[in-house]
Amino acid sequence: MALVIEDGSGVADAEAYISVADADAYFAARGGVAWAALDMAAKEQALRRATDYLEAAYAWRGERATSTQALSWPRACVVVDGVTIASDSVPLAIQRANAELAVRASAGDLAADQAAQVKQETVGPITVVYADGARQSVRYAAVDALVAAYVRGGGQIPVVRA
Repeated sequence: MALVIEDGSGVADAEAYISVADADAYFAARGGVAWAALDMAAKEQALRRATDYLEAAYAWRGERATSTQALSWPRACVVVDGVTIASDSVPLAIQRANAELAVRASAGDLAADQAAQVKQETVGPITVVYADGARQSVRYAAVDALVAAYVRGGGQIPVVRA
C-alpha cells in the first residue's frame, strides 16, 4: 500500500509528513546508514509508526487547518519566532522529526508499554540500582528539539515589554 503524504492541503487519508524519497535524501545528507539499509516497505511502515507517535506524543500550537484532515498538520494560528506559519504547509522541522522517529521506529517500538518501575537489575556479576523515580521510558531529545517551537506549553511563558 503506497504511503499517503500530507502535503499541506489537509489530506483526508494522510499517513506521514514526509515521503520515503525525502527521508532518503535527509538521511543521505547525514550519513544515515541504518535508514539506507531498509527496503521500501520497511521505510513506509516506519514512517507510519513515527507519524502515529508524533500524533500521540505532542500537543501542537494552533488548531487544525481543516476538519477533514487525517493528521494534526497543517495548522492555523501558529506563530514561531514572530512568524506566522502558513496554514497550508507542514513545517520542515515536523517533516524532519517524522524522519528521525522513523529510523528509530525501524529498530523497535517508539512507545512501548511500561510495567512496574525497575529498582535493581543483575546480569551476571553486574548489579545496577536505579534511583527512585528514574525514567522508565525513552525520550527522543533530537526530535523534541526539532518540534519544540511548534509544541504548546513546555513551561514557557511569553514575556512582552510594555
